[in-house]
Parts: sequence; structure tokens; C-alpha cells
Amino acid sequence: MAARQAVPYLTVKDPVLHETEVKKSRFLCSVARVEDEAQAQAFIAAVRKQYWDARHNCTAFIVGEQPRRERSNDDGEPAGTAGAPMLEVLRRRGLTDTVAVVTRYFGGVLLGAGGLVRAYGGAVSAALDEAVVVERRRVEVVAVATDHVRAGRLENELRAAGYPVRDLDYTATGVVIEVGVPDGRAAEFAAWLAAASAGSAVAEPLGTDWSDVVVAPG
Repeated sequence: MAARQAVPYLTVKDPVLHETEVKKSRFLCSVARVEDEAQAQAFIAAVRKQYWDARHNCTAFIVGEQPRRERSNDDGEPAGTAGAPMLEVLRRRGLTDTVAVVTRYFGGVLLGAGGLVRAYGGAVSAALDEAVVVERRRVEVVAVATDHVRAGRLENELRAAGYPVRDLDYTATGVVIEVGVPDGRAAEFAAWLAAASAGSAVAEPLGTDWSDVVVAPG
């Protein structure tokens, strides 16, 4: 997989499964986060295998940066009535690295083209309403060493200041707090840490990584 540029982007935190019913047809929407097209296709294959007895398993996904790679499939529904509206929902939500599969168990009532568009798009929208959406940000990872007495307070202050706490390692001599510092803010963080710990805590750079920041609904 090609390396990403350090540009924040939106995706879902965890897989979601949501079911809706439209005129006796069941629509099960499975949504997940993926890293690339290969993972998206693997997720689609797994869902199709799980729901092998369904009438349709329609799909849409967006992966990567600009230009993003977008794919959709109507899986036997009339052209443009399933995959395209599903893909449009992902676009409207501003998501990438996200795949959606809508499984339809036919209930015996035809929905018509407009009804199918609303049903498939609505299934993805309803699933995403239940999902936790996160902004993936490139961060510089640092290890902050402090003593046991100050560790709890410093952890709370880090979180309150917007610095994601990624891990805590308790040792016999103290606590090491792994922190994500947004790109370009290393000097600002060093000054903040010196003030917050009265100079007692030190930070050691560990490299760079991606970090999730939950996006508030609405």
C-alpha cells in the first residue's frame, strides 16, 4: 500500500451492521473501515459469503486520497439504483477508506427505481448514523516519562489539552505516557509539557503514526 500524505481524512472507527425494512424487503447494511481496495474487496467477499442466500449484495467503497478510488456494484438490481446511491452517501459524508455492503432479502413487493434508490441510500445513511466517525490525523508520537505521583494528573491534562494519549506503561520507577502530537506542533507541545509538569517530565520522540479523533455528530 502506498504511503499516505499527512492530510487528515474521515472514516468510521468500527464495523457497523444496521437493518431496515422497506415493504417487506430486509436491507442489512454492513459498513467497515479499510486501508485499501484489496481490503474493501475482501470485506465484500466475506459479507457475500455470510449472506449467500440473499437476493442481492450491493456494494460501494471509497479508498485513498485525491484522486480517491471509488467503486460500486448493483449486483443484479437495475443499473444505477443500488451501488450509485450507496456511493453518493459515502461521498456526502466526506468519508474515505470506507466500504458499505447492503444485503437485500426480497420481500415480494417491487419497489421501482425510485424506491430502490431511496432504500439502498437510506440503508447506508442509517448505518452511518450509528457509526462512530473519526478524523484520522498524522501525529508525531512521543513518550513522556514521569513519576507515579504526577502521572494521573498529567494524563488528564494531556487529554484536556487535546493531545491523544495512546498508551500507558507503568514501570517500577515511573510511568511512560505515549502521546500523539499533531504534525508541526512539537515545539508547542514541548513548551506546554514543561509548563504542565513544572519541568519534571521529559518527552522522547518515537516516530510518526496516524491517530483517531472522534468527530461530534452534526
